[in-house]
Amino acid sequence: MTLSLQEVSDRIEIQDLFTRYTRAIDTQDWNLLDSIFTADAHIDYTAAGGIKGAYPEIREWLGKAIASFSYTMHFTGNSTVELDGDTARSRTYCINPMGFTNSDGSTHVFTVYVHYVDRLVRTDFGWRIAERTEEDLFMDGTLPAELEIPQ
Repeated sequence: MTLSLQEVSDRIEIQDLFTRYTRAIDTQDWNLLDSIFTADAHIDYTAAGGIKGAYPEIREWLGKAIASFSYTMHFTGNSTVELDGDTARSRTYCINPMGFTNSDGSTHVFTVYVHYVDRLVRTDFGWRIAERTEEDLFMDGTLPAELEIPQ
């Protein structure tokens, strides 16, 4: 399969988009997150116990949900990307170790393994995710008993 220079560029830009997403989530940089999704994006995190809805609602929810953890580390890789002009579809593996500080000071560690299934669009500002669905593969460990996921 021979790729055009535009297709190579698109794939690199999309991979950079996914990396920016992990940095935005793990550093809780919600302004950076604005450069990942379209303003009207639809996001579904329900497979791993989250919520689904329009990007502004999800952005607000993430601020509350991620603040519950002492650390998160999202690692993305193994993406398949199907380009179609100014749109694309992708499926990306994500490994997400998380730490939660219990009331006794101990740290509860667990890891979530998911796929991100995305619909992407090229905008005047570069590639953005217009739709993301998280598909839960499995969890290593358990959710902390004291964790209260905001709804």
